[in-house]
Amino acid sequence: MSRISVRGIAVASATAVTTVGAVVGVASGSEPTAAASQPVEAADATLLDTIATGQQANAQAASFTEQAQTQQAEAQAAAQQAAAEAARQKAAAEAAAKKAAQEAAAAKAAAEKKAQEEEQSLQQTIDTSVSGIQALAQQIIGDSHQYQCFSWIVSRESGWNYQATNPSTGAYGLVQALPGDKMASAGSDWRTNPATQIKWGLSYMDSRYGSPCEAQSFWENNGWY
Repeated sequence: MSRISVRGIAVASATAVTTVGAVVGVASGSEPTAAASQPVEAADATLLDTIATGQQANAQAASFTEQAQTQQAEAQAAAQQAAAEAARQKAAAEAAAKKAAQEAAAAKAAAEKKAQEEEQSLQQTIDTSVSGIQALAQQIIGDSHQYQCFSWIVSRESGWNYQATNPSTGAYGLVQALPGDKMASAGSDWRTNPATQIKWGLSYMDSRYGSPCEAQSFWENNGWY
């Protein structure tokens, strides 16, 4: 028959009782030991850290949003200011252009009125005799040598008759312009005003030949000018 140690049985029994007591204690809702509460405290700390991190992120996002809104407002204000300045400059330029156009129109009207008055005054005092028209031509041409050449041509073209008309060609006036209404560029009174015919004839000779004397040279060589 084997021997059993009483002491060994006692130790085993004590261990079993402790284990069972622990199980029974947990099942009956008794307070957990310090070792059991440590994982809970660690989880709480992690949760608090997460909340703090989220709050910080939200604060940073709000700050970025505020900065973006401020920059946007500043950009809009700058754009509005630039647009207002551009509109002001445009309005000023348009006003200046309008004023310049009005001044130019007024100056043109004044010049036309003055020329018309001078023309009317001249016409009222024109002596339509041959000597009177010749004196008028001398006054308009100025240069005596060029006047002599001009007179040479007019004497052969019309005999100083400002109403002379070529029946076959229709050439008209002192210098026998063809057609006669070409002289309208010098004045609308080209039919009746010797001064207008003289001005047109002088301009024609200058532009086409260089001078009345050059026109005379051409006429002498060709029989016309």
